[in-house]
Amino acid sequence: MATRRKRPAWVTKAATRDRSAVTRYAVGVVTGSIVAGPWVRLAGERHLRDLLDAKKRGLVFDRQRAEHLLGFFPRFLRLAEGQFDGQPFALQGWQAFILGSVFGWVTTGGARRFRTAYIEVGKGAGKSPMAAGVGLYGLLLDDEPSAEVYSAATTREQARILFQDARKMIAASPELSPTVRMGQNNIATTRGFSFFRPVSSEHRGLDGKRVHVSLIDELHEHPTDLVVEKMRAGMKGRRQPLQFEITNAGHDRTSVCWRHHEYSTRLLEGAVDNDEWFAYVAALDEDDDPFEDRSCWVKANPNIGVSIPESYLAGQVREAVGMAAKEAIVRRLNFCQWTKTITRALDVTKWDRCPRIDESVLAGVPCFAGLDLGMSSDFSSFVLVWLLDDGHYAARARHWLPEAALELETKRPYDVWRAEDLIAVTSGSVTDYDVIEDAVREDCLEYGVRECAYDRRFAQQLAHHLEADGIVMVDQPQGFQLNEATVRLQELVSEGRLHHSGDPVLAWMASNLVTRSGRYGEVRPDKDQAPDKIDGVVALIMALQRAIVEPEVLAAYEEHGVLSI
Repeated sequence: MATRRKRPAWVTKAATRDRSAVTRYAVGVVTGSIVAGPWVRLAGERHLRDLLDAKKRGLVFDRQRAEHLLGFFPRFLRLAEGQFDGQPFALQGWQAFILGSVFGWVTTGGARRFRTAYIEVGKGAGKSPMAAGVGLYGLLLDDEPSAEVYSAATTREQARILFQDARKMIAASPELSPTVRMGQNNIATTRGFSFFRPVSSEHRGLDGKRVHVSLIDELHEHPTDLVVEKMRAGMKGRRQPLQFEITNAGHDRTSVCWRHHEYSTRLLEGAVDNDEWFAYVAALDEDDDPFEDRSCWVKANPNIGVSIPESYLAGQVREAVGMAAKEAIVRRLNFCQWTKTITRALDVTKWDRCPRIDESVLAGVPCFAGLDLGMSSDFSSFVLVWLLDDGHYAARARHWLPEAALELETKRPYDVWRAEDLIAVTSGSVTDYDVIEDAVREDCLEYGVRECAYDRRFAQQLAHHLEADGIVMVDQPQGFQLNEATVRLQELVSEGRLHHSGDPVLAWMASNLVTRSGRYGEVRPDKDQAPDKIDGVVALIMALQRAIVEPEVLAAYEEHGVLSI
């Protein structure tokens, strides 16, 4: 519920100066008729105060320029995905405030005031399509000769996501399609020399640019400030360049995203002055708890009920209860709460409380395997996973280390684990894959393993040998391709549905597991520091991935009559 506040006289005075959508939104968040978080309220105050006194600083709000941009979206842009396919891009109040502010505020000389716009808002708010629209406006209607517009990221794949949004909107717009030529990685105007391209830091792709508009997507995923600074350096010859940064909250407080977040909040609080920096930081108030009170959700999700169903957020909250890593992701991506550190993916206490394997029930039970091979100082691990009844799973692991690794990590109980046959040590400075191959072959044949997942980087030759013995080896892609199994493992541990042998080596590796999240909330297994080892739990996740996939595929075949019993 919105908490209405008495309108101060200065707010009323500012509101009479301008009646645009930008100012109406600012008045709404300041007076409480629109629910917003602390920094959005301050952004509204900044706009209203500037209406009253920014002219003395050589700044004015040009309502006509703001409305020209705001009219461009619904008039020329069509959305091209999901339930909104083909619909005009109707801007919501918060989007109109951002875009109208960025393009409406100008210097008395007529140049755009803001050179940087930092936008932090919850996942699913439509930030990327909005940024793509900004890029298209900068390409076509921003009165910039030979404009160069870039969707910039650390990787080509990431840079193309926002660029693809722009291509789809052009293709869906009968008014704009004739004005451009579209290629796989280029949108160029039919008149003049302006273009819109995706670029990344790969292969020095950021050098030599003359940037008019740069669109920085998912800033929280940028490991360094290289992309941001390269794009900014390319703006030096432009009259009114714009760097448009969009992001969720992150966790790394040494990152460029955190620095821009902190700078933006200090700017809105009045601790620093910069008339060229625009900030919109959607966030909860300090005493808000999104897991207890859903009325605060709109503060971080201003598009709730439009592109974000309330039921979706409710589902995210429900899934995160009791799962520390999932909760951290939901708080960060969905509620714009910067987590202080990477959260461990598994609750070690719940791992220890999981049931122990009953060997007598494993005969004839569907079995899958995962193999994660290491090199010199790394573990190699092989994990068997059985599908038990009632949604339970059982897992058992083998681990190997090369002899030289024991001398490198004297603080770990390698000698104890070796004496208790918890790890096998191969001679030499690197892992003896022949020893592992024999053990994997023996287990796969004994337990009738249906599929064994492996990572081709180290195990290609070993996989060929095992395939010759009739063992089904599956090259399992890593990273976010393991999202489903990683989430499943968290659920199994949290709910006590994973049976294991109490293996202390695997338990140690499970305690080292963290998750990294992608732009859509998907996760991948990782470790916090290089010395941490997670090989066994990664092998477990790989086996789980096959255990999840194969039954689903067989069920689909049976449903379509391809298989029958």
